[in-house]
Amino acid sequence: MTEILLFAGTTEGRQIAEALRNQPVGCTVSVATEYGEALIESAENIHVLHGRRNTEEMTALIRSTQAQLVIDATHPYAVEATKSIADAAKQTQTDCIRVARASCAEEDGCVFVSDTAEAVAFLNGTQGNVLLTVGSKELSAYTAVTGYETRLFARILPVKESADAAFALGFSGKNLICMQGPFSEELNRAMLKSTDAAYLVTKDTGDVGGYGEKLRAAKALGVTPVVIRRPSDESGMTVAQCLALLCDRFGLKPRRKVTVVGIGTGGAGMLTRAAEDAIRGAELLIGAKRMTDALERYGKPCRNAVAASEIERIIRASDARRIAVVMSGDTGFFSGAKPLLERIGDLSPEVIPGISSIAYFAAKLHTSWDDAVLSSAHGREANIAALVRNNRKVFLLTGGDNGVSDLLGKLVRCGLGDVCIAVGESLSYETECITRGTASELYGRTFSPLSVLYLENPNPYAIASSGRPDDDFLRAQVPMTKSEVRAVTLSKLRLTRDAVCWDVGAGTGSVSIEMAELADCGAVYAVEQKTEACALIRENMRHLQVSNLTVVEGAAPDALADLPAPTHVFVGGSGGALIGILKAALLKNPRVRIVLNTVTAETFSEAIGAIKALELANEEIVELNVSRARKAGSYHLMTAQNPVCIISCEGVGTDA
Repeated sequence: MTEILLFAGTTEGRQIAEALRNQPVGCTVSVATEYGEALIESAENIHVLHGRRNTEEMTALIRSTQAQLVIDATHPYAVEATKSIADAAKQTQTDCIRVARASCAEEDGCVFVSDTAEAVAFLNGTQGNVLLTVGSKELSAYTAVTGYETRLFARILPVKESADAAFALGFSGKNLICMQGPFSEELNRAMLKSTDAAYLVTKDTGDVGGYGEKLRAAKALGVTPVVIRRPSDESGMTVAQCLALLCDRFGLKPRRKVTVVGIGTGGAGMLTRAAEDAIRGAELLIGAKRMTDALERYGKPCRNAVAASEIERIIRASDARRIAVVMSGDTGFFSGAKPLLERIGDLSPEVIPGISSIAYFAAKLHTSWDDAVLSSAHGREANIAALVRNNRKVFLLTGGDNGVSDLLGKLVRCGLGDVCIAVGESLSYETECITRGTASELYGRTFSPLSVLYLENPNPYAIASSGRPDDDFLRAQVPMTKSEVRAVTLSKLRLTRDAVCWDVGAGTGSVSIEMAELADCGAVYAVEQKTEACALIRENMRHLQVSNLTVVEGAAPDALADLPAPTHVFVGGSGGALIGILKAALLKNPRVRIVLNTVTAETFSEAIGAIKALELANEEIVELNVSRARKAGSYHLMTAQNPVCIISCEGVGTDA
């Protein structure tokens, strides 16, 4: 037995059938054509029939299915079908509900007619090409338009039945467009341009029928819309109201579909077909105001939210059955989709990727992005100097506190002012602007906070390991940890790319510099009490193009008070305050990794005493003896350097 008989063939009918799929209720769906049948997915509880039926045939169908409820979700212009359904339901004494599509308000600049005959009469009093978007069933009436074979361009469904009927009436070749909607504003524009149309004939098919997109396209091109008014102002339920009634009557469990949609760069033409379908079918859009404003043309109810927690709260509290969460760009590229999906996985959301601003910008620049490094400074820190220094091509999203000018300033201060830059602003919008120049030339100019940077360094280099040659550093008269010692020291530190490092007693900054290069996604703080040494560290930062390093002038441990909690600490010089330095580090991170270098017996003794007093774990002591060759005539003699003790350990306390 079938509890529900659904007369469909429209977007609303397909939505109802989809909501009923695999529910504990039987549903027979009746559509007029094979094409309509193909658009509805069958299931164990969904049986689809096709064929046009009169009142008697509808009555027989109700009786044969023993339907308890009839739903009329046919087209708003299918007046005869709606009357026949109502009559058949009355004859069988079966409950019947009408799902009606809201009409659109009449707009200026349109010619409104009451029916097809009036539209034909109007067109016969005009000149110029006409794009017909009224379907194939009424094409025969338009053959009364003088010169219709060349003047009229008919857009119909891509099915044999429709095409055969159009051919039989004399429509053929370029005057026949066989395509399935919905059609975007951009596609409507393209068709109006290609047909050189002066008029567009349409019905008021409502928002879900693409009526708004047709009118906006016509008005943008100066084309006059000829609108056939609805046959009557019928009343009925919305899809949401219908589904709520079905849940109450048949005890169904409401099904909610949540789609996370990447809307691309935001311009009207950047939506994919899948994204546009999801937005059209949604009962609620959720996203940042910039995103929902870009989709205002769809006329959907909107809720503005950015944080994943707030979006989740809105989704779970909403009565909407079909929700689209709209995200900028692509859902898989520095997108808010990731934290949201972690929260709503139980809702089995669908994810529709979009066109990222990187892909769009690369196309505009006529360059590839498969050989580029992709990163983001939008609401996060980005070590732009390291990215540019180590890579030939970099694409970088900007936004928040990390504006374009601030990022370019870091490049200039690091000696990378000659790097070639392209700044993309308002990409895909009418106000799109692409500015080119070097970092030095563009530094100080004002750009949109939400821009995309393309940075090209023709001579990049990458640090694959620690232990830079000593000659890489500017030294003056400041002590420096030698390359062999640095290499072992850094290996014992076990740095991660996102490490937060303290280098206490930084000297020339040689260890700090290499820390910053290895922890390129982290931050390094070089603590040094001598003014001349601090100046030298800054010179080395510029000389070696490092930006994720901050020089802290002052004596430890007092100078450590305002620093962020370290993950790794290197002490190259303590000034007799070693235990205070270690306590300061452990206070901020009880599990910090520590490496101490000592040259004198006194400092070694102090270090061992501090490790015991603070109960540090995993203590390891290495004495490093390095000899370097020097030439003596035709011979090489090895000259011993001062031995260095490298002591590593770590805290074992618990975080507060």
